[in-house]
Amino acid sequence: MGGLVVSENLRDVDAWLFDLGNVVIGINFEHALHHWARAADRDVGDLRQRFHFDEAYERHERGQIEAAQYFESLRSLLGLDLADEDLAAGWNAIYTGLIPEVVALLPAMARSRQLYAFTNTNVTHHRAWSAMYARQLQPFEHIFLSCSLGLRKPEAAAFEAIARQTGVPLDRMLFFDDTEENVLGARAAGMPAVWVHSPQDVIDAVVPYIGDEG
Repeated sequence: MGGLVVSENLRDVDAWLFDLGNVVIGINFEHALHHWARAADRDVGDLRQRFHFDEAYERHERGQIEAAQYFESLRSLLGLDLADEDLAAGWNAIYTGLIPEVVALLPAMARSRQLYAFTNTNVTHHRAWSAMYARQLQPFEHIFLSCSLGLRKPEAAAFEAIARQTGVPLDRMLFFDDTEENVLGARAAGMPAVWVHSPQDVIDAVVPYIGDEG
């Protein structure tokens, strides 16, 4: 399905809502796998086959379990005998840097309309990226965290909670995400959404609102 599907009247929104991972901040879970493989003297291919986003991962992102509990589950999943500190170091190695074309648009977007972000994350990751990219994330009026909300994308209840907290109706908030499942969830909840495959998708969606200001 196409990436740019918003409202017929492009200016008929009052707020922007951004995913962070691979929309604003680059992430690559291969970096975590390689870190753990080196630390445990294991074959990265074996870890790659074992790793997946399981129920414990989702509970961790909802704030339902602490990092220590998730890392215990991760040790079992991967068959690793690494300390929490080693697991956390690999966990936080996933960040590959900012996506400059999108970051450059954020100040103008914030001047144009309310600017928010919503990320599926956990406390360990939040501590890492919020410190690494604090200055560049300043244009966001608020960043909603799944681990604080107790809700994850693509759950309709998550988008509804953000609409209540911001006071912006779902159909007047434009959502950007790189994951099809999250985009479909937002649209099903009544929110116009852009499926981001590259920074150009964000640029194409945003320029009609802010012109050349970005």
